[in-house]
Amino acid sequence: MTASPRRLAVLSMTGRLRRGQRPSLDDAQVREGLELMLLSRLFDARATTLQRLGRWGVHSPVEGQEAAVVGACLAVDPGRDWLVPQYREFPAYIHHGMPLAGIAAFFTGHPAQGRIPDGVRMLPIQVAIAAQLPHAAGLAWGLRRQGGGAVVLAYCGDGATSEGDFHEACNLAGRMQAPVVFLVQNNGWAISTPRSLQSATPSLALRALGYGFPGVRVDGNDLLAVHQATATAVARARAGEGPTLIEADTYRYSFHNTTDNPAAYADPVELAAARRQDPIERVRRYLTQRGAWDPAREAAVRERLTATLDAAVNAAARLPPPGPDECFDDIYARPPARLLRQRAGHGAPSEA
Repeated sequence: MTASPRRLAVLSMTGRLRRGQRPSLDDAQVREGLELMLLSRLFDARATTLQRLGRWGVHSPVEGQEAAVVGACLAVDPGRDWLVPQYREFPAYIHHGMPLAGIAAFFTGHPAQGRIPDGVRMLPIQVAIAAQLPHAAGLAWGLRRQGGGAVVLAYCGDGATSEGDFHEACNLAGRMQAPVVFLVQNNGWAISTPRSLQSATPSLALRALGYGFPGVRVDGNDLLAVHQATATAVARARAGEGPTLIEADTYRYSFHNTTDNPAAYADPVELAAARRQDPIERVRRYLTQRGAWDPAREAAVRERLTATLDAAVNAAARLPPPGPDECFDDIYARPPARLLRQRAGHGAPSEA
């Protein structure tokens, strides 16, 4: 059996650089990353509460995976590169230019107000597992044909690597040398199926070799390690050297989404051990030791982020309730007659 690739790690849990490692981000950039991670944790708590109150759609928390999401998105240029998300990358949406108010509107039943603004190089949130990956490969292939050096960053989870769409996307990307980075958040679970039951491979990163491009494994709770690996992959893609698959080992602290009950299947001892690797605490310690963070600064940041979140949620709450007609919008350029009849309230013709 092929050995698992060595896992890249830059920061220890104490917040110190590991021997021989240098940060790929300066202190200001790490602070930006920490603020995104804190905003993400605040957003998770707010969205979960609102969903329980019946005021928010189904929510998939990022909690525990913030370093994997943020470390990767900080390595791409929002003004040049494309983001292809799944449904658990909230801080990446924000960094790439998606307005928080639009996200809040979308999850409170207003898709028109939650559309991706013109000029934001991001594909829509994708809930169907791995379905975004062929789009990412095709988009990257098109960008390569256009020239200009733009790169696609595509997120997925460990469960997605068992889907046919994943393999088809990797095969196309490898054959066409498409400038795409596949960031696999290996959070230990495909909903309730543990990683140990998903595949016999010792590392999901090894799958890249079968498609002719590198696979890299990183500590997904280490912001600097994820950034370094992604920045290297982006540089390869810009240079015309094709795709990279990055496996970011992390852990899902919360439920798969708000319809899920992880207490029915997750080992509490394993979860407690994972919580001791909190990616936010690791970055907090790193910046504090460098004199670039302190409790007063964090309190001020949290106050500002909370006010921003309040404003977005309150703006969404003031929107008029969505009507039933909206489910017909943005589906067809020219709706078929049966849908026009349904929209008019006459219903579909009987098939009896």
